[in-house]
Amino acid sequence: MVQKLRLGVIGAGLKAAEYAASWARMPEIEFIALADTIPASRQRLIDVCTAAGAPAPETFEDYRQMLATRRDALDIIYISTPHAFHGEQAVAVAEAGLDLFLEKPMVTTVAEAERLIAAQKTSGVTIVTAFQGGLSPLVLDTRKRAVAGEFGDLIAISGMIWESWASNYGGHWKQQPEVSGGGFMFDTGAHMMNTVCLLANSDFESVSAYMHNHGRKVDIATAVSARLKNGALATLTAAGEGPPGCASYITFFYSKAIVRIDAWGGWREISFGRTSEAREEAEILGNPMKNFLAIRAGSMENSGSVEMGLRFAKLWDAIKESAAAEGVPVRIAD
Repeated sequence: MVQKLRLGVIGAGLKAAEYAASWARMPEIEFIALADTIPASRQRLIDVCTAAGAPAPETFEDYRQMLATRRDALDIIYISTPHAFHGEQAVAVAEAGLDLFLEKPMVTTVAEAERLIAAQKTSGVTIVTAFQGGLSPLVLDTRKRAVAGEFGDLIAISGMIWESWASNYGGHWKQQPEVSGGGFMFDTGAHMMNTVCLLANSDFESVSAYMHNHGRKVDIATAVSARLKNGALATLTAAGEGPPGCASYITFFYSKAIVRIDAWGGWREISFGRTSEAREEAEILGNPMKNFLAIRAGSMENSGSVEMGLRFAKLWDAIKESAAAEGVPVRIAD
């Protein structure tokens, strides 16, 4: 008989409901409790669980009450709340000694990342950020081959991502800076930044950036020029308005190969010299809980670790600082 892991959810929004439809049917998972400030969101997640044949989880309005009263009845927590709440909630979960699967992005600032790292080191819990690209087989295979030296030295990176985001999310919390932590670059663009951080296998050294809000309260378009500590150069472009759709293209230029991949790990193309391999395609992860459980069991690399989250946060803080200063280069401290 499979040993069920007892799951608590903080943030019962649409993403949590989407995942719960499959998680409630997993033999390894038992929904125990959920916390959300909105009654309708709590009820929606209950309905998803019961429709899957699972018992209705206990509900709480305040996640702190859930952690205080149900701590001993839980093994893992999934957080899916607006970005600005991740830092405080993740630290509380780590301090409670519970393993954590955290929606992207991990946190909004370097200071929050450092506090979470400290809490994780003290408690020893497993923390994984739920980037589909970071958990993608194609991205992980690319990382493994790059680290092994198959592609040679990394020379440069060119990344872009676009979506009709400004119109898609008009009036949504994602465009409210006090809870979103940023605009398009920090939301959909976070997938590109994270995949670049993971595959570059290096921290960033200096960053110059520009942002344009296009009449919104948050950034819609962002352009970044950067140098990594391994010597590679990078350009990243995010366009959060355009025709309907969403896509990403990231090219890694190595001394022996050129690797093209999308931010979510849905496809990859590799060229060695004049020889181009056929495009490989993979389904973008629809149930990343399986990857989280594999990482928790030690059978898969934790590509969404708190240390990787810190690398991402350093890049994001530098982008914001440089953009606020009209592109003045920002050097990232060790």
